[in-house]
Amino acid sequence: MFNFARTLGKKNSSDHWQQDNFKPSARHLDFGPFMEMSSELMLVIDRKNTLIHANTALLHKLEMSGDELATRQFIDLFHEDDRANIRQTIQNLVPTAGTMESPCVTFQSRINAPEGRTYWINWKAFGHDQNTYCIGQDVTEHYALHAELERNRNQLKQAESIGRLGRWKWQVGEDTINWSEELYRIWDVNPDHFTPNFANMYEMLDEDDQDRMDQTLQRAVINKNNFDVDFCLRMPHGEERYIRCEGRCALDEEGHVTSLYGIMQDMTEWMAYERELKSAKEAAERAYAAKTQFLANMSHELRTPLNAIIGFSEMIQSQMFGPLGSEKYVDYAGDIRQSGAHLLDLISDILDMSKIEAGKYDLDLEEVQIVDVVETAIKMVTTRARETGIMITLKESFSPATIMVADRRACLQILLNILSNAVKFSNKGGKIELVCQSGKDKISIRIRDYGIGIPANKLATITNPFEQVSPHYTREHEGSGLGLAITKELVEMHGGTMKIESQIGVGTTVTINMPVLARPKDTMDLLFKE
Repeated sequence: MFNFARTLGKKNSSDHWQQDNFKPSARHLDFGPFMEMSSELMLVIDRKNTLIHANTALLHKLEMSGDELATRQFIDLFHEDDRANIRQTIQNLVPTAGTMESPCVTFQSRINAPEGRTYWINWKAFGHDQNTYCIGQDVTEHYALHAELERNRNQLKQAESIGRLGRWKWQVGEDTINWSEELYRIWDVNPDHFTPNFANMYEMLDEDDQDRMDQTLQRAVINKNNFDVDFCLRMPHGEERYIRCEGRCALDEEGHVTSLYGIMQDMTEWMAYERELKSAKEAAERAYAAKTQFLANMSHELRTPLNAIIGFSEMIQSQMFGPLGSEKYVDYAGDIRQSGAHLLDLISDILDMSKIEAGKYDLDLEEVQIVDVVETAIKMVTTRARETGIMITLKESFSPATIMVADRRACLQILLNILSNAVKFSNKGGKIELVCQSGKDKISIRIRDYGIGIPANKLATITNPFEQVSPHYTREHEGSGLGLAITKELVEMHGGTMKIESQIGVGTTVTINMPVLARPKDTMDLLFKE
């Protein structure tokens, strides 16, 4: 067990103990109890670096008893990375010849604790006579906070570098501005040769930007509000950098502005990207307009000869001017007419889609007896449906009194597109059901087939232009892929909605909801503005 260390001292003339008068004398005072009362870590070693005494605070920190500590070497208490420095420090504390004590020194080291734990300790030590006296303060928590603060600073510095932004703060009335490290990089100046103040900053700005900056800062101080301002840096080598400055006001207890602070961000790459994006958008719009114009022109150019082909083939097929030499000519004429009609349908779809996308498809609104439109659409697809044994059933219809304000041609095209798809993708001998319901403000038409269905992954895109359920090289059904896209656009132009539900092998249900009084998009916009 360690004995209490005995220290020597004497009183001064005023009977008070002073550190400067802490000299050896004949009087022996036992200061061991004071060491035990202290929360600081205390130990005493001799010239051979053998532990003579350690107070209770140190024993608790090391989680050792006095007997356990007596078996350890002094140097073993410390982290192995610190031992070389400690040996040198303690060696220098040995009093020189003719002196009784050495000057007090301070140093920092780590001590080892059980389970691999370490504590950072700030030590003060001095040599007296044959012994060295050490007193330490645990700064582990402070050291951890400092390390965490340093990590946060490094992370902030990295974040500023990645975001190309830096921090600044200006104390109102002062000439200089406090900059973070990243701002020097953004302004491309050397911190050793550049003082961040308004005079130096304004030398790199145009006069207009200088005036805007002055006005912005003045308004911020007067109105105590947040602010932002953009300006352009003129670099010495001719480069331009676009900077966005955002700031806030710091107020004192009386509500006066004491400082302005904020960030500056290099927006040069973003501005270049925005210009490229705008240029690309304009180029795409020009290309899109050219494509739309081309399709419109092409469709008109092809319609005239196709109508002639279809008309003359019908005349040949019907043998209007007398019988042909062979019945096969009649069949061939039928094929010509059918192919021409199909091609005309494709061209008509392309033309309609082009008009819609170009915003040139105008609705011709009139009062429509919707039951007539439904029955007409059914009659027009019935012949083709019967060829494959498909039955079209109108399970529930509108009353003759159901009147809509809509575009008759568009409504008929909507129904024809959906019914044609239902016939096209139904199995032989299948059936198609229509349910029509009317309400006070809207009408609903539900068309259901029991055909091949649409894959779930295609439902979200099936109404996009040129979208096909099957790839073009595997599909078995002809079509431009514009039918549902045109249908959806026409429904929405009336202010309605179209919903498609489908399951592979079960069938597809298309539900159209349209207002009784059509509200075209342009009309709705005008009403909203009014």
